[in-house]
Amino acid sequence: MATPQVQTVNTSADKAKLAASAAMVIVSLVAYYMLGKQGPLFQWLGLLASLAVGVVIFLTSESGKALLAFGQDSVREIKKVVWPARREAIQMTLYVFGFVFIMALFLWLTDKTLEWVFYDLILGWKK
Repeated sequence: MATPQVQTVNTSADKAKLAASAAMVIVSLVAYYMLGKQGPLFQWLGLLASLAVGVVIFLTSESGKALLAFGQDSVREIKKVVWPARREAIQMTLYVFGFVFIMALFLWLTDKTLEWVFYDLILGWKK
């Protein structure tokens, strides 16, 4: 079975949008530091406003539209998930904690047994 070829179309307008979006991120950082004398409120407003413009420009590009479509598909798939009931979730959590405790006890006993075998029986080093 052949997989279909994926074609990406990058127009110059799309590349310009991505470049403008990246430039707005840089502008937001510059604005944050340039507005330092006006106080933190203006710093944050400048940063957030120019970041918002950059995000809007990005979302109008093909990459941004693809990201939005991916997000919508993800939300649609999450809605299909059948989540366990509270009792089931608690039971499974307790099973996991119990298994971790038993495994930790097993590993500790194995470690102490090997320590006893190697250091006390074979090498004769007493602690």
